[in-house]
Amino acid sequence: MRWDGQKITHDGDAPAAPPLMPLAGLVRTVQTPDFAGITFHEVAARTILNKVPPTSSMPFSWTINPFRGCSHACVYCFARKTHSYLNLDTGLDFDAQLVVKINAAEVLTRELGRPSWAREHVALGTNTDPYQRAEGRYRLMPGIISALADSGTPFSILTKGTLLARDIPLLKAASQSVGVGMGISLALVDPVLAEAIEPGTPAPKARLALISKLREAGLPCGVLAMPILPWLTDGDESLDRLFGALADAGATGVTAGPLHLRPGSREWFMQWLAAHHPRLVPRYEELYRGGSYASKEYRDWLSGRIRIFRRKHGLVAGAGFFRNLSADGQPGAAAAPAPTAPAPDPVQAALF
Repeated sequence: MRWDGQKITHDGDAPAAPPLMPLAGLVRTVQTPDFAGITFHEVAARTILNKVPPTSSMPFSWTINPFRGCSHACVYCFARKTHSYLNLDTGLDFDAQLVVKINAAEVLTRELGRPSWAREHVALGTNTDPYQRAEGRYRLMPGIISALADSGTPFSILTKGTLLARDIPLLKAASQSVGVGMGISLALVDPVLAEAIEPGTPAPKARLALISKLREAGLPCGVLAMPILPWLTDGDESLDRLFGALADAGATGVTAGPLHLRPGSREWFMQWLAAHHPRLVPRYEELYRGGSYASKEYRDWLSGRIRIFRRKHGLVAGAGFFRNLSADGQPGAAAAPAPTAPAPDPVQAALF
């Protein structure tokens, strides 16, 4: 996206932020007291469906991202790098400078109506979360869900946002005509640690309740239990508590795996680690000295612990809505049987 002709407006008494730089399709830039510290750049998008590059290992060909940037503010988020493509930083700007495609449903309806559309699976939540808090303001997802279902297009959603509960009736209706895959991202059940590392997300207890609500509505709900954090959440007590809570909530499958530290997120996460757990910084530097992934020895060890606690709590291997990772979240592993969307991928992170 290129920037073009921006102005700042604001709701209520919220002060206007200084302009960034022009953004193509910009309708307005908004601040509101209800979202203190966040600036919304509302754009009229020309396209909504994103084609996954043919070289990607993704098990689907199309994605939709109604937002760029995410107020969940997860310090480890793999998608942070995408904000650098807008000449914004991958730290605070990613959390607080949000691009909103306000015409998403209208553009999607037009794209799905083309004779060439083959009704291939579409994945949502592969980059930034479609049910982050801003969805409560913009209500983009009901129109997107309806457009997909009305066109006969199967889809999946991966989210940390409990706003999804609002759309359960719509999702249940959609599932009667198209394949619908639901996934909740939840790897932390300690509310104190979750508040520190995922400060803008709904509490773990609320996400567990969302899993139960989806199951009560007759919808399958897999869980992406990533990232498991070395020396913070990879102990037996932590894993036992996590898998026990997911089983109690009714998860239909779980994929778990260690933290990935890709460029853009690596710098932000290590800054957080130095501030909150400085003694762990040298250990992380050693563990991730080979690149974005933890050492093979660590991944193998963690996979073994995950298998033990998954079996203990009677959970199915694999979250059921992605296929490019094994049930233990290791890169390049054989696919677990599943009908829909995968876990995040570095190639996918570049899609808008």
